[in-house]
Amino acid sequence: MKPINSVCVIGAGVMGAGIAAHAANAGASVILLDVVQGAAQQAIANMLKTKPAPFMHKSFAARITPGTTTDDLKSIKDCDWIIEAVIENPIIKQQLYADISTHMKDDAILSSNTSTLPIEILTKGMKPHLKRRFLITHFFNPPRYMRLLETVVGPATNSDAIASVLYFVDHRMGKSIVACNDTPGFIANRIGTFWLHAAITEAFSMNIGVEQADAVLSRPIGVPKTGVFGLIDLVGLDLMPHILDSFQGTLPPDDAFHALGPAPDFLTKMINDGYTGRKGKGGFYRLNEDRKKEAIDLNNARYTLAKRPKFEAVKIAKKEGLRAFFIHPSLEAKYAWSVMSKTLAYASLIAPDIADDVEAIDRAMRLGYNWKWGPFELIDKLGTAWFADQLCLNQMPVPKLITTANGRAFYDGLNRLSFKGAYKAIERPQGIMLLSDHKRNHRPILSNLSADVWDIGDGVACLEFKSKMNSLNPFILAMINRVRKELPRRGFKGLVIYNEGTNFSVGANIAMVLITAKLHLWPVMNWILKHGQNTFADLKSAPFPVVGAPSNMALGGGCEVLLHCDRIAAHSESYIGLVETGVGIIPGWGGCKELLRRWTLSKKRPNGPMPPVMKAFETIATAQVSTSAFEAKDLAFLSTDDEIVMNKERLLATAKRQVLNLAKDYSPPQPIEMHLPGAGGIAALNLAIRDFANKGVATTHDVTIARKLAFVLCGGTTDVIDRVSERDILNLERKAIIELAKTPETKARVEQMLKTGKPLRN
Repeated sequence: MKPINSVCVIGAGVMGAGIAAHAANAGASVILLDVVQGAAQQAIANMLKTKPAPFMHKSFAARITPGTTTDDLKSIKDCDWIIEAVIENPIIKQQLYADISTHMKDDAILSSNTSTLPIEILTKGMKPHLKRRFLITHFFNPPRYMRLLETVVGPATNSDAIASVLYFVDHRMGKSIVACNDTPGFIANRIGTFWLHAAITEAFSMNIGVEQADAVLSRPIGVPKTGVFGLIDLVGLDLMPHILDSFQGTLPPDDAFHALGPAPDFLTKMINDGYTGRKGKGGFYRLNEDRKKEAIDLNNARYTLAKRPKFEAVKIAKKEGLRAFFIHPSLEAKYAWSVMSKTLAYASLIAPDIADDVEAIDRAMRLGYNWKWGPFELIDKLGTAWFADQLCLNQMPVPKLITTANGRAFYDGLNRLSFKGAYKAIERPQGIMLLSDHKRNHRPILSNLSADVWDIGDGVACLEFKSKMNSLNPFILAMINRVRKELPRRGFKGLVIYNEGTNFSVGANIAMVLITAKLHLWPVMNWILKHGQNTFADLKSAPFPVVGAPSNMALGGGCEVLLHCDRIAAHSESYIGLVETGVGIIPGWGGCKELLRRWTLSKKRPNGPMPPVMKAFETIATAQVSTSAFEAKDLAFLSTDDEIVMNKERLLATAKRQVLNLAKDYSPPQPIEMHLPGAGGIAALNLAIRDFANKGVATTHDVTIARKLAFVLCGGTTDVIDRVSERDILNLERKAIIELAKTPETKARVEQMLKTGKPLRN
């Protein structure tokens, strides 16, 4: 297997440019070419302004060299991997392959990012030596954030070429790879397009509104809240006709997709009128002049204010499950069943043609369309026998695969049902370790309402948060204290703090602040703050190594947990920050102390007591949150020794390895004493705060919070020659929070956040 260090992407459209940016994120040297002069340069410039950002760090843009296929095709001569991402026209693609083949080095790999065209068509007329190095690598948009990569290899594709690409996209681009058979649309788009098309056609035939459809074809079935019409708006209505036309032309005549019929004329009229979704004037939804959301009426094409309707069937789904939801007598539930029964039956019908097993299909739909459960996981929730009975009751044919299951589940522990009817083990690539896999066959060694502790082998324990949004509460603090005492007694070498929730932790439950403040229970608030500080301090001084393993949001208290770990293995998509100023307080469980400590010990800052204070103040006062783990290093939330893991499925194994490495000769870190600027530093920061207020950047209460923060970070009334302990900073944190909690402005901020989830600027 040859390593890939240099990549060329041909095609600087949204998709091609995004792939180039993510190859740069992965550390490769990248060439981006386009047929249009200046298109590649413009694409890079646009991506530096795009949100969410294609680059994990702005500096990574420098890894891309732009050019044109007319002038710079010869520049691919040193590239290890060339990715074609041009228009979905086989003739254009085939000609491009012929043009670049003369410039490629002998061991370079060529792949297509096609989303619909089979490899048999793409390689028609291709020379044998290039066929051996050709495959399909189908990224999903946006390439940085969508973890799915579908691959298709031809009968002539060399195994070394496959291995080189798969290693790079797995370890360095962080993709979960699903091998697909060479069929139209591969896996995710084949099933996903059927689902979307069924949802549209059934909505028209059953007279269902877009808000009705999205209410039932979203959270109740484990689909993102956008639902179907919201999703089509997101990807663009104008893409649908192209995909439908492609499927109409490439799928066999007897494929069930054809039975859904053509796209309604209503869709064509919307596209012709410029209503192509979020990138156009609007789509099935739009924002009016007052920035309020409107939904289109499918009967008369008029927009009315979106009402976000709530239906009894949705409540039933939450309380009684999917079976009760699908048999509910309401029109909305009948619509949901009509769409989902067709989709699940279609997935079952085509499964043996498009993939090697049901697990690959479920993973493709989870990662490609953000479904919580794949089609066969959904069927298991219903029961294969129940699903077959309902198909019969609705006079729908029962697919052979459902008959083969014969009432058995598709999944039994870590085994999945094969297409021939026997259970086979689910195989994970080496180095991938999932807590969800471990939990299928094990029980926690410690457990309470909000946290579990698991024995993940080799003397390593894993602490998993399981509260709502993984917010920190007394149960989690109690478990941290229990873990510190129990693990040494049980002979464990160390601890990983990790979970597979949507977010690592959104922070402490701020309702505690509001309740104690309203009741004027200041001694209780002081105790809560001190208890949290002591818990995290004890975690840091534990006689065993602790490794934090975050993914997605680690905010407020969630960030403070990480700051008290010996080491961090962070997923590249980790958004870490101390955001307490947004709710009118400052970090109170050691966040101020730990950020000060990190900047004091940092080799990146100038000497003297003021630079660490300035760095910590800027980050905390402005509630900065890293938009990637790479940015988290800039903000000192991650240290230079912390590891960034691109593939989320490799995060737990990496953290476990770190624990074992640290455990070989471990001693806990010792508290430090700092020299802080005191009154002089406070005066300097207050001048800067006043300047921000005069410019209108800071509100009146922002100023109040910032001054309290300045007092804490400067060490209060200390003198610069005094030594300030970590405990001194913790005492100042508590005092400042209680003083802020007594203000009506902070109470209003907390109340607003609890009610709406949005910060109040007062």
